[in-house]
Order: sequence, then C-alpha cells, then structure tokens
Amino acid sequence: MNEIITERLSILPMSESETEKLIEKTKPFDPELAEAYGEMLSGARENPEQYDWYAVLEIKRRSDGKTVGDACFKGLPENGFPEIGYGIHDDEQNKGYATEAVRALCAWALAQNGVNGVEAEVEESNEKSKKVIFKCGFEPNGTIGKEGPRFTLKRIRRKNTACE
Repeated sequence: MNEIITERLSILPMSESETEKLIEKTKPFDPELAEAYGEMLSGARENPEQYDWYAVLEIKRRSDGKTVGDACFKGLPENGFPEIGYGIHDDEQNKGYATEAVRALCAWALAQNGVNGVEAEVEESNEKSKKVIFKCGFEPNGTIGKEGPRFTLKRIRRKNTACE
C-alpha cells in the first residue's frame, strides 16, 4: 500500500518493528487493544503477501505529522469482504478524522482485486462509530458479531456504458 493522502490526513502501514513498539506501549493501559495489534502482526507475518490487509495503519495529521489514530483491515477473506477496524485518540475525536480515514481506506480497499465490499463491527453502545460508518455508506447486514452488530459497504457494480 502506498501512502494514502486525504485533505487532512496521511495513512501508511506500520512496519513490523513499529507495530512491536506500539504493542509494548499499549499493553499497560489497554491490554485488549495490544492483543488486537498482536493478532494483526501475526497475520502479517503468516501472510506476507497480504501485508497491507493485516498491517496497523497509522493515521497522521498532515499539518504537523501528529499521529491521531490507527486503523486496520483484518485480512482479506476468500469472500472478498475484509473487515475494517479503526480508532482515533481521545484528544483528537470529534474533528472528523475517523470519517475521513475510513472513507479513504474503504476507497482503497474497494479498488483492490478480489474485494466485493468492506465490513465493520461496532459495539452496540458506540454511537460515534455507528455515525462514522453510516456517513461512509455502510448498511446493517443483519448479523451480530462478538463486539456487536455488523455493517457492510458494498462495491457498486456499474454496467459497461461505453459507446460502440
């Protein structure tokens, strides 16, 4: 994955060593998140040909380079519907960064071969995250995952309208 640039953000996969440092830094205050980062790193190591689909994606503000959050896909499953996860640091929330990053990452994902859509799972009580995914065009898909309801953003298939 090349760097993804939006109006205000820069999104780039972290290296394995950067992810290891992030895991160690995160463990003391959020062991569950550190475990999730570890799962992503394991996935990247086990599937190096799919590194971009497992890498922790650092989200930085372009104006000053400050990290405002991160995101990831949880691999590229055979059905072509990767799951996106994302988080913006508490002190950077309510600035539209999550919506901007999720839109850009979903556009990237939907442009890749073998991708039919993107899924997201949101804790029932997380109204901010629900707002983000609805703004990005996700719709409920009627299933409930471990964390809560699941949502899908489908690739729009267009008919060939080329003139003959």
